[in-house]
Amino acid sequence: MGYKILCFGLFCILFAYYIYIPMPENIEERWKIQFLDAGVKMLSFMGKMFEIMGLMKYEDVLSILVKVQLTKPVSDENITVIDTDFSDIPVRLYLPKRKSEKQRPAVIFIHGGAFTLGSCKMLPYDYLNRWTANKLDAVVVGIDYRLAPQYPFPAALEDCVLVIKYFLQDTILKKYGVDPTRICISGDSCGGTLATTAIQLLQNNPEHKDKIKAQALLYPGLQFIDTLMPSHRINEHGPFLSREIAIKLAYLYVTEDTALVQAMQRNEHMPKGSRHLFKFVNWSDFLPEKYKKNYVYTEPTLGKLNVFYPALLDSRLSPLLVNDSQLQSLPLTYILTCEHDILRDDGLIYSTRLRNVGVQVTHDHIEDGIHGAILLITVPCNLHLAVRIRDKYISWLEKNL
Repeated sequence: MGYKILCFGLFCILFAYYIYIPMPENIEERWKIQFLDAGVKMLSFMGKMFEIMGLMKYEDVLSILVKVQLTKPVSDENITVIDTDFSDIPVRLYLPKRKSEKQRPAVIFIHGGAFTLGSCKMLPYDYLNRWTANKLDAVVVGIDYRLAPQYPFPAALEDCVLVIKYFLQDTILKKYGVDPTRICISGDSCGGTLATTAIQLLQNNPEHKDKIKAQALLYPGLQFIDTLMPSHRINEHGPFLSREIAIKLAYLYVTEDTALVQAMQRNEHMPKGSRHLFKFVNWSDFLPEKYKKNYVYTEPTLGKLNVFYPALLDSRLSPLLVNDSQLQSLPLTYILTCEHDILRDDGLIYSTRLRNVGVQVTHDHIEDGIHGAILLITVPCNLHLAVRIRDKYISWLEKNL
């Protein structure tokens, strides 16, 4: 009994510490977000402790958040929901029931989770994709790609590209009544990363060129090479996604060697000979002045990491690394960024670079937004911010698909 009381007391002390970490002044539903933020930080702390004690891996502890939110493919009066496979990759299909005289648009949605967590079958994603299918009278495909560390880079990307190629076949589009000129690839967080890279690869492939009309990216992460951009520093402690949590999860997509996560935390992970890549992500060139604050640009330190990881130089991992000529052919683009998000600057830089080469871009910046808000759209959270993001996303799709 004494042991349980001690553990409960320590839990209360830690929760009280986390819940009083300062929040940005303009946050809506402040106490709700503080409570959720404290919960995530508590789970992260438990993950670190369990990993040190050899009980569970860090990512397995955080995956508890995913498992409790998994849903069955339940159809309703408007939408038929089916779990199936495309090219042996699990997908969840949302098919409108009402008859249509014309072909429907389609949205392929790629979920977030730092490449190590998540599923298109989670309640918030199931809700969003169901809502999209209903509001747009569209066919929606959610992809359950393979996760790290069991399946490292580029497994997740390969799965997404395979599903998209499969879906783009004329016979498949005809089977589901999809208009081949009205297809969008979208994703949130690392799902935005995967969507961005998949589209770059497909748009520069003659066989699939111009088959994708649009891309919609919700607070995407688009580069691994600089982990000390202004947004990383300002939002180091979150809310919701801290710099520590993001790095501890995302590095697993490259390797399980903890030397990399430590180097990334110090921004000393890039190898010698990679300086030529920094021009693509130099925030001092591409960020609007208001987001630079008073920070002075310094390049990441090179050559500190003894092990060389080729993925760190690969534009399939960091889609911001492609040159301007490869960006020119990209489709109509929607990018949503949030002010209180460590990944904010990735989206801002990509928006600037796409506009500079003539790509038509709509950029929504949410001044009181936080990373991962769409995961908080369902009960018990029902976050107003999540509903606003959903509505902006759907409104853009309605106008552009």
